[in-house]
Amino acid sequence: MLYAVSMRMSSLLLVALCLAATGQTPASANPDELLRAGVAAEQHGDVAAAVGLFRQAIALRPGMLPARASLGAALAAEGQFDAAIEEDSAVLAASPSYPGVRMSLAKALFSKGDLPHARTEADRLHTADPSDRVAAVLLANTLIKMGRESEAVDTLMPLEAGHEGEMDLEYALAFALIESGRASDGLPRMEAVARSTHSASAWAAAGASRLSRGEFAAAHTDLGAAIDLNPSLPGLYTMAGQTELALAGAEAAQPLFQAALRADPRDATANLYMGIYWLNRGDVEAARSPLETALAVAPQYPLARLKMAELNSRTGNYAEAVKTLEELEKATPDWPDPHIKLAALYYKLRRPEDGARERAIVEQIEAQRQKDGPPKH
Repeated sequence: MLYAVSMRMSSLLLVALCLAATGQTPASANPDELLRAGVAAEQHGDVAAAVGLFRQAIALRPGMLPARASLGAALAAEGQFDAAIEEDSAVLAASPSYPGVRMSLAKALFSKGDLPHARTEADRLHTADPSDRVAAVLLANTLIKMGRESEAVDTLMPLEAGHEGEMDLEYALAFALIESGRASDGLPRMEAVARSTHSASAWAAAGASRLSRGEFAAAHTDLGAAIDLNPSLPGLYTMAGQTELALAGAEAAQPLFQAALRADPRDATANLYMGIYWLNRGDVEAARSPLETALAVAPQYPLARLKMAELNSRTGNYAEAVKTLEELEKATPDWPDPHIKLAALYYKLRRPEDGARERAIVEQIEAQRQKDGPPKH
C-alpha cells in the first residue's frame, strides 16, 4: 500500500513537473494536487519547478492561501525578494495571522535590504512572542545592520540564559556586544561560537576585534583559524598582515599583504602597507603605485596621505608634500606625525620659525599623552 502511494506521488510529481516546464494548466488539473507536487518539487531541490506549480495552483484558485504562502517562500529561496514580498503581503492582507508568513516576509525584506520594513515586521513578531528566539535574532540582526547594536544587545540578552548553545543567538549577541563597545563581553562569546561551529566568519570577527584592540597574539590565533577554514573571506589576509607586522615585522608580513592583493588588487590597506614597505626600503618608485592605488580607493585615508607626502618630499615635490601635511594637521590636530614631518620639511625649506612652531606642537601633544596615560580600548 505504501509503495503504491509512493508510486502515485512520484507519477504525480513527474506529470506536474512536465506541466510546470511547459507552462500548461489543463482544466482538469487539481489545485490541491499541484500544491502537493510543488511542495514535493521544493523538497527535491527543484525550486524553479515548485514556483511554476504553485503559480498554476493559484491560477486555478486565486484565493488559495497555502499556495500563495508556499510561492512566497519559494520565490525568496530563488532570490526573487520583491515577488516574494508581494505574495507574503497578499497572504497577510487576507489572513494577518497566517502561520509562518510574517516571518517569511520579514526575512525577505531583510534579504532585500529594506531594513526599516524588515525591522517593523520582526518587531511585530518579537512583540507578539518575546520568547521566540528566531524572531529575536532576526530583529537583532536587522538592528545590527541599521547600526543600532545596543538595541540588539537589549533584544537578545534576556533570552541567552539557558540557550547558550544556540549559535545563531550567540553569534548575533557577540557581534552586537563587540560593535557596541563591549568587546570584553562579546569576544569570549564570539570565540566560543567559532570553536563550536568551526565558523571562519566568527573567527574573523573575533580576530578583527582583537586586532583593533592591539591584542596581536590573540588576533594572530583567531585570524589564522579563519584562514585555515576559508581563506577567501574578504579582508582576512590584510588583517593577518597587520597582525604579523606588529608581531614579527615588515618582512614577515609581506607574503600576507601580497596574498591580500592577489585576492583584491584594490585593497586600500594592503596597498598602503606595501607602499610603506617599499618606502622604508628606499624604493620610492616601487612605493608610488601601491600608495596611489590606496589613495584612489580611499582618498581621505590619513596614513596613506602621510606616506604620499613623505614620498613627494623624498622626490623633491616639496610644495605638494607641504600642502598634504598642512591639510592633515588641520584634519587631525592631535596626531603628531604630520607635525613631525612638516617641521623637518620646513627646516629643509629654510622656514625655521614654522619648523620651530611644529616642534612645539609635537612637544605639547606628547606632554598631553603622557598626562592622559595609555589609551583605553
